[in-house]
Amino acid sequence: MIHPTAVVHPKANIGEGVNIGPFSVIGENVTIGEGTEVMSSVIIDGWTTIGKNNRIYHGASIGLAPQDFSYKGQRAFVEIGDNNDIREYVTIHRAANEDGLTYVGSDNLLMAYVHVAHNCHVGNQVTIANYAGMAGHTVVEDQAVLGGLVGIHQHTRIGRLCMIGGCSKINKDIPPFSIVDGNPCRIFGMNFRGMRRRGIDQKSRLAVQTAITILGSRGLNIDEAVETILREVEQTPEVVHLVEFIKGSSRMGILNKGCGVGIRAGENN
Repeated sequence: MIHPTAVVHPKANIGEGVNIGPFSVIGENVTIGEGTEVMSSVIIDGWTTIGKNNRIYHGASIGLAPQDFSYKGQRAFVEIGDNNDIREYVTIHRAANEDGLTYVGSDNLLMAYVHVAHNCHVGNQVTIANYAGMAGHTVVEDQAVLGGLVGIHQHTRIGRLCMIGGCSKINKDIPPFSIVDGNPCRIFGMNFRGMRRRGIDQKSRLAVQTAITILGSRGLNIDEAVETILREVEQTPEVVHLVEFIKGSSRMGILNKGCGVGIRAGENN
């Protein structure tokens, strides 16, 4: 179903059951998987591949050139998975380097006016609220939740299942499973509810809580915090992921300024 006012390049690869709404424009090197709905006035261009059963709302712009002075028109890619809701006026730009990739996984909700810059990597089951923007080379791990108007510095990493409060300024890597907020941003606790919903047992939740407390409230540097976590905390899969995330932080550093991280233990955790 292609609306008569839509402009679809004859070389574009359009899957079965794709709907393309009025005044949308689909470029030559675009692939759209079956069952995806492209609503009105959407532009999809560049070397862009979109998976199955996505819903792309009015005014979204996907695969256009990055906002980067170094980009000179070379081939660069956008890849989007399946079952995403990409709401009104979302922008997802192609990578800035030749054969580079901007990636958005599956089962994500990108609310209106979200910006995903060049070379970003967004995982699966991520929720990004209205007007949040990520600069180039940002990584957002699975199941993270970003509040509205969050601003993320380039090369920053957002850990799995973390929650970021609205209007926060993010200029350091955010540890997985944490709740952070503010400008400057601070760790305020653990995303226990999200961890429970994802089937992470209480033993691991409390182990992660201890590790985050060591990271955020003992006045240790990062190397000392990692050594202490390895020595004092049971190495559940979630703690192992947290430690590897911390050890992988380089350019931006890891957020380890916190208050209120020693949340009471108990069944509610």
